Amino acid sequence: MPHKQAVVERSKAIGLDPAYVYGLIRQESRFIVEARSGVGASGLMQVMPATARWTAKKIGLTGYKPQQLTERDTNIAIGTGYLKLVLDDFAGSMPLAAAAYNAGPSRPRAWRGQSGAPNLEAAIWAESIPFTETRDYVKKVLANTTIYAAMLSGKTQSLKAKLGKVGPRDAASPVNSDLP
Repeated sequence: MPHKQAVVERSKAIGLDPAYVYGLIRQESRFIVEARSGVGASGLMQVMPATARWTAKKIGLTGYKPQQLTERDTNIAIGTGYLKLVLDDFAGSMPLAAAAYNAGPSRPRAWRGQSGAPNLEAAIWAESIPFTETRDYVKKVLANTTIYAAMLSGKTQSLKAKLGKVGPRDAASPVNSDLP
């Protein structure tokens, strides 16, 4: 578990499950601090430059410069900050937040179904994601999360219990349309 102290401390400080953060980092960069994608995402958590700027402002990271995105602690702060904002927007649903982290928040908002659609077990919902890359990504992040949860707790974990169900947004829940 590379960067354990930094990942666990930051995750817990902002109310994220460190195992979920580890599951995402494992899929995004394989723990390579200076990783860069072909589309421009950088660092452990593979954050896009525009998302990094937006998130830095939202989390109060003053003096942020784009070249800092490949610095471990800055990338973890921005990546976890963005993940927390997305997770909160999706009412704590890890499958929806993982899909949003990969494909942007507007797509999983549509994929979760309209008012009156049934709630599905998250594993079933993940199979219905229309983008192959995002479908595979969500399944891998969630499987990774279960493995890291077992490593962190020393106890076997249930993927089904951890994932919950996915269904339409509660009409009373506001949408954070500000999310990039």
